Amino acid sequence: VSVTAIVAVGMTFVIISGGIDLSVGSNLAFSGVVASMAFVSTGSAPLALLAGIATGGIIGLINGLITAKGRITGFIVTLAMLGVVRGFAFIITGGNPVTASDPGFTWFGVGSVLGIPVPIVITIVVIALGWFALTKTKFGRYVYAIGGNERASRWTGLKVDGVQTSVYVVVGLLAGLAGVILAGRLGSGQPFAGDGFELDVIAAVILGGSSLAGGRGTILGTVIGVLIIGVLNNGLTLLDVSTYWQMVVQGAIILAAVLLD
Repeated sequence: VSVTAIVAVGMTFVIISGGIDLSVGSNLAFSGVVASMAFVSTGSAPLALLAGIATGGIIGLINGLITAKGRITGFIVTLAMLGVVRGFAFIITGGNPVTASDPGFTWFGVGSVLGIPVPIVITIVVIALGWFALTKTKFGRYVYAIGGNERASRWTGLKVDGVQTSVYVVVGLLAGLAGVILAGRLGSGQPFAGDGFELDVIAAVILGGSSLAGGRGTILGTVIGVLIIGVLNNGLTLLDVSTYWQMVVQGAIILAAVLLD
């Protein structure tokens, strides 16, 4: 569940602020493709990592600026970007995977540090930083304030546009990071990776207690939500439940969680 957890941390910021990002799956795929292409071109794993994260961050910045400055709901903006980014992923690859199976690159997905898988190490760091930013900084308090009452936040002088843009950049950067990890695990950048991924991420955040109306949620709750989704998906797979029925179950869980909320 490491890839889902990393992006879900960023999605927590967005949802608490009163927004939503439907483009994270496409962002993950495009960032993974760019990282793989960068590694094939340069042979440098650090540069590939930076390229993937930067790509995700730029996509997040575009989402944030259009949402904040254009006064368009994040749902519409990111729904449009979902198609745009996925389309570009197929355009630059011709619909074919970009193979990057060198151990230097795949280390991000299958390597280990002191016997601990690299994705788990990265996930723990991301969770810790997300928790600190949300609970111990002014930025975190502003995110809660804007999600609770955007109009009042503007009246009190908060730079609402800046905070709204920043939360989309955060989730974009983390989607880029997750894209590199997934590409490393697969040994290639897949333009069709992350299809429906946003469903898992949003379900995890909502199950973790965050409100779609904004103003409420925690990183710890999101982590619990991610684990619930992960165990559920794995359990259904082990029980040989059809992928199509798994989608039905995930959708029903989101609906039930929102109704309970």
